[in-house]
Amino acid sequence: MSSVILAILLTLLAIFGPRIFPARYQVPLGAVWLGRGILGLLIVYLIMSTSIIMIPKDQVGIATKIYGSAALPEGHIIATRGETGIQAEPIPPGTFRVSLFFNILNHIDVVPIVMVPNGFYGRVVARDGDNLPEGQIMADAWPDAQFSQFLDAQYFMTHRGQKGLQLSVLKPGTYPINTALFQVKVGYKKQKDVQSDHDDVWDERGYHVEQTPLDTSITVVPAGFVGVVRSSVQDKSKNCTAITAKADTTAVQSSDSLTAEVVPQGCRGVWQYALPPNDYYLNRDAYDVALSDTRVQTLEFKGGYKRRYIDLKVDSKGEFTQSERGVDIQQPADAADSAVYTKAEGWEIPQELRVVLQISPERAPLIVAAVGGLKDVEQRIMIPSIRSHVRNVFGGSVAVREMVNGTLQDVTRPTRVMDTIEQRPALEEEILRRVQVDGKRAGVDVKEIRLGESAVPPELLLARQREQLAEQLKRAFIQEQAAQEQRQKTEQARATAEQQNTLVTAQINLQKSLLFVSQRDNDGAAEQKYLERVAAGQKSQTEVLGQDRVALLKALEMVLEKPQILQTLANIRLPGTMVIGSNGGLNFDSVAAILKGSVDANKEPARQ
Repeated sequence: MSSVILAILLTLLAIFGPRIFPARYQVPLGAVWLGRGILGLLIVYLIMSTSIIMIPKDQVGIATKIYGSAALPEGHIIATRGETGIQAEPIPPGTFRVSLFFNILNHIDVVPIVMVPNGFYGRVVARDGDNLPEGQIMADAWPDAQFSQFLDAQYFMTHRGQKGLQLSVLKPGTYPINTALFQVKVGYKKQKDVQSDHDDVWDERGYHVEQTPLDTSITVVPAGFVGVVRSSVQDKSKNCTAITAKADTTAVQSSDSLTAEVVPQGCRGVWQYALPPNDYYLNRDAYDVALSDTRVQTLEFKGGYKRRYIDLKVDSKGEFTQSERGVDIQQPADAADSAVYTKAEGWEIPQELRVVLQISPERAPLIVAAVGGLKDVEQRIMIPSIRSHVRNVFGGSVAVREMVNGTLQDVTRPTRVMDTIEQRPALEEEILRRVQVDGKRAGVDVKEIRLGESAVPPELLLARQREQLAEQLKRAFIQEQAAQEQRQKTEQARATAEQQNTLVTAQINLQKSLLFVSQRDNDGAAEQKYLERVAAGQKSQTEVLGQDRVALLKALEMVLEKPQILQTLANIRLPGTMVIGSNGGLNFDSVAAILKGSVDANKEPARQ
């Protein structure tokens, strides 16, 4: 307005200025026109400054009409028909145009455009529009096909756009919208990439930051989970009749199964179907999404009891000594519960176990609606049920396969303490069968039960331990004896190897001796046979020729075989006597006498 007044004053000065000066101060005509030209330029500049509209490319212009012909309707702050006040139609970024005296009749606020980052949505609140129906807390959602029209303030105001918090949200992107009508907030929670909790706010004042606990991050349903939606708004075009869902459809009575009321998608309440893994731009003011874990879960019952031990020791003489000790078994932090205290045959047995279960995506909405979530199902239903059935099986009966009258048969008998060691599969199967029934009623699929540590009283194991130690000691003695025998054989073999040369020599000599003895035996036998034959021949010869003649022949044979005897005989001096046999001949006695006489004669000294 000041620019207009100044332009009018300058115009008057250009027209009437020369006439003001007295006659004695006559100004040259050229100077007058020069001054008028300068004033004219200033007037044009002042007029243009009230008519040029220029908006930067990253900002939006919001016009407020100062001088209008009509007032806004009562209860409204946005003008759609040229009324005095904030105009619905914003001036787009990068605008440059001339509108005569526009800046005089209107005031322009230049504000930043709205920018929603990835991973977040923009929460929108409309400051003007139709009032919400009674009982409705949020404005109706705009269809995706009309989303651009939803952000058009003129269209929004003239097509029954509703005042207040909008169900529709702004997805990541930039939006040149009228922030005098739409307030947009992007809320951040402190996390890896966010340093503090804060909100980015765009409103009629432009952009600023607020410290409010608002979270507008997108809803992420990761793999292995489903998102169960609890809605606080309702689509008027939907048939929102509630549906009674039952976990066990085979149950005769509703009390035998977990039941809950669910609704179709888009209705107020827990939606009948859960959201599969994905990213969703859901308004957190309207939708509460509970993540339900559909992966296989493990419940462990561990610790929380005192374990007793009786230690056996055996000395080198085979005598046993025993001592008792106790250990406190603490419950791990990640365990679902402590070990189950059971009783069998009057003995108390802390039993550890592990249970594997899973919730199907189809049953997740029912469980959330009826109980609240997987953890609630575990704490309220499954853990008490498991503990109860484990105690019942240990204190009741179990089906096992045993030898009956020499044959293996299936029998059901009372549970024994030693079954925790010898019949573990049978106990696991019986507990699983019972727990699965309760799990089916609660919408939980129990897949497996495995028994862990069984704290059997050590007194029951003492006799067996002594027997096992005795048997092991016996085997040790047998193995030690075998080792001693083997060691003796080894030493003997080593000594034999060291005396190998001597043994070989002795063995060779032994073999030579045996061969020599055998040879002498053979020679003796041959000589014996020869002499026997010679004797037999001589006997036969004697019988034919007579004893004397045989002796003579023998002597002659000896002389003939050994001629040197003749030389000896030549040197023999014959005796002085002649011995004649009785029969007048020369017999054996005669020859002997002659030989003896010769020898005796030869022994005498030689005569000179």
